Amino acid sequence: MSISRTHSALLLCTAISLLPLAGPVRAQDAAAQADGTTTLEKIVVKGKRVKSANAVADTPLASQTTAEDIRKKDIGSIKDLGNSTEPGVDYVDAKPGRPGGLFIRGLGGARVVTLIDNIPVPFFENFARQGQATTTLSNTNSSFDFSSLSTVDVVRGADSSRIGSGALGGALVLRTLEPEDLIGEGRDWGGVAKTTYDSEDRSVGGSLAVAKKIENTSVLFQGSYKRGNETDNKGTADIYGTRRTKPNPADTYESNLMFKIRQDLEGGHRIGLTAERYSLRDRSDMKTLQGVSVSGSTYRIGDYRGYEDTERDRVSLDYEYEAPSTDSVIDAANLSLYWTRLSKESGAGDRLTNNSLYIREDSMRNSAFGIVGGLESGFELGGVQHTVRFGGNAMTTDFSQELFANTAGSTSSSQSDMPDVSGKSLGLYLDDEIAFGNGFRLTPGLRFDSYDYDPDGSVSSNSGYRTFGLPSGNSGSRFSPKLLATYDVTPELQLFAQWSMAYRAPTINELYLNFSNVSSGYAVVGNSALNPETSNGFEIGANYASGDLTGSLTLFHNKYKNFIEQYTTSTTLFPGFGGRGNGSLFTYRNRNNVEISGVEAKVRKDLANGFFAHASLAYAYGKDTDTNEFIRTVAPFKSVLGVGYAQDVWGTELTGVFSAGMRDDRVANTFDAPGYGVFNLTGWWEPEQTKGLRIQAGIYNLFDRKYWNAVGVRDVNPNSVSTVNQPVDFYTEAGRTFKISLTQKF
Repeated sequence: MSISRTHSALLLCTAISLLPLAGPVRAQDAAAQADGTTTLEKIVVKGKRVKSANAVADTPLASQTTAEDIRKKDIGSIKDLGNSTEPGVDYVDAKPGRPGGLFIRGLGGARVVTLIDNIPVPFFENFARQGQATTTLSNTNSSFDFSSLSTVDVVRGADSSRIGSGALGGALVLRTLEPEDLIGEGRDWGGVAKTTYDSEDRSVGGSLAVAKKIENTSVLFQGSYKRGNETDNKGTADIYGTRRTKPNPADTYESNLMFKIRQDLEGGHRIGLTAERYSLRDRSDMKTLQGVSVSGSTYRIGDYRGYEDTERDRVSLDYEYEAPSTDSVIDAANLSLYWTRLSKESGAGDRLTNNSLYIREDSMRNSAFGIVGGLESGFELGGVQHTVRFGGNAMTTDFSQELFANTAGSTSSSQSDMPDVSGKSLGLYLDDEIAFGNGFRLTPGLRFDSYDYDPDGSVSSNSGYRTFGLPSGNSGSRFSPKLLATYDVTPELQLFAQWSMAYRAPTINELYLNFSNVSSGYAVVGNSALNPETSNGFEIGANYASGDLTGSLTLFHNKYKNFIEQYTTSTTLFPGFGGRGNGSLFTYRNRNNVEISGVEAKVRKDLANGFFAHASLAYAYGKDTDTNEFIRTVAPFKSVLGVGYAQDVWGTELTGVFSAGMRDDRVANTFDAPGYGVFNLTGWWEPEQTKGLRIQAGIYNLFDRKYWNAVGVRDVNPNSVSTVNQPVDFYTEAGRTFKISLTQKF
């Protein structure tokens, strides 16, 4: 449905309606330990109903992990999270020519939303030139630094009722540090410093966060820097070319800077300013391509290098409100006006064997201005307690992409595979938690989302559009309802069930990509007629918490319509390679019916003598019900088991991570990774002589097991090698590694 005529008016109305709002309940003040050092707020992998600044994550559909658990397991990345406390969260490291990123319940990429302080991190990619391993772009929605975060919420399931477009698999909802997270009660300043060495990539990193409060004004500075190398694997072939199995040598540089100022006003109001910059740089020696002939050119040994740069900037004006009394009409609210920019650039090049220069560079940038906010109001009506939440977001975006090429025998050129695109999006949600008494609550909710993409004529230099025509605009809108029911059987046991709908607009890549190599008989193009993806999600489960025993169980079933996939077909628009037959066309289409079902469970028991044990598992099964094909982004069964001992000043834990093998898709040219079991041993010590100091160390993959991430190698061909398909050992995970960190709170 076209919405271009009404979209601007809706954006304006939304902005005006949100301006009076004030902010949600602020995160809990960090409590001071008895020794006066700062205690950081707990990090939540959200599911239980816990009040937090992240209202979108206020759902009973997952589990909870405290900051103490995070520190004891030395979790510093999403990958660490999935291998410790959350087996249903999978993170795939990007390999040359192959995408990586976060997967939740078998879905990743644009089907998982990342929010930082409720501001969306855009997702974009370009895999037109998969033969040029370092000019592919992906994995933009993990562009953040763990050391800058106060809370991490992993929201699972197909539910767009609060998160909006893209939440088909779930969402990663992040909250950055606030001054009160560092300043303990009764103090006017606080901070935390940490340094870490990790042998997996031989990285050394450090971070520092400091906050100071002067009367009603608080400021925070946070900074981090990490320098490392390539991530280790179990490959042994240290050679040049496509049969190499050791990783390409690399140098990586990651940094983050953040500044916040907050002013508390009378009446529960707070205003503030946030500025943040994240940077990740990778420089690699592309030994997998050196000495290899591609399109008649051979990359010279020792002279073919790649790079990839990611930068994210954000500036926001923030407003929060917490009612000072219980008789206020609005209990809590928040509002942010923001500007954000995410850019990614990758390239490769150097000298060929004939001494000519060969360079390719691909860059993409997305800038956005937006407003996001929400409010909460509780009241009694007809003897029934209501908690109404209303909120929304409006955003304008500008996207651009450019390719620079200087190839042997060709004149330097610069063109776009995609047009510059101006976008508008709008989202509004409303839900009402109705408490009927006796522990029963019913929460109906509804969200409206719309989008409008307007491509310009910046691709006129792209010869592919002479074949396929100039791209047209694309717009759409959707209502996403939900109904959540919870019942507190006892104060410790809660049952829940939910039906919800989710929605995802097509990405710019899926709509407008056009890389036409007609002379070689193929083209990679988008489809501007794609429909948005939709889903119906069903959840049922229970949460239990009683002092030393906690647990949760969730069963889910999700049905997806208009599932977007890339496929290959033939075309008569141009001949095939060498002028023979029809050309090959790689494009996108909507798939009718896809289903993913599964179960997630977790339990932990703490004993009075200091010993503890925990177990968690995740199992999911996905297929196209029309073709009966497996959905290979769905990870096999995975479980995490652990036992440990902890007292006031030290503790240790042995954890086992177990995974089944990838389901056999009965295709000879895809690699079905076998199952594995790896063990990790960690320990920590907080010496009484040095208050606030914590020393943490761990040995990972204790028995040096060779294994693969099944999702990450799902498309690897075990029977051949090419510029984007190394032998399977190239894709193995790291062997035995160790990590040590020192944390000082003050």
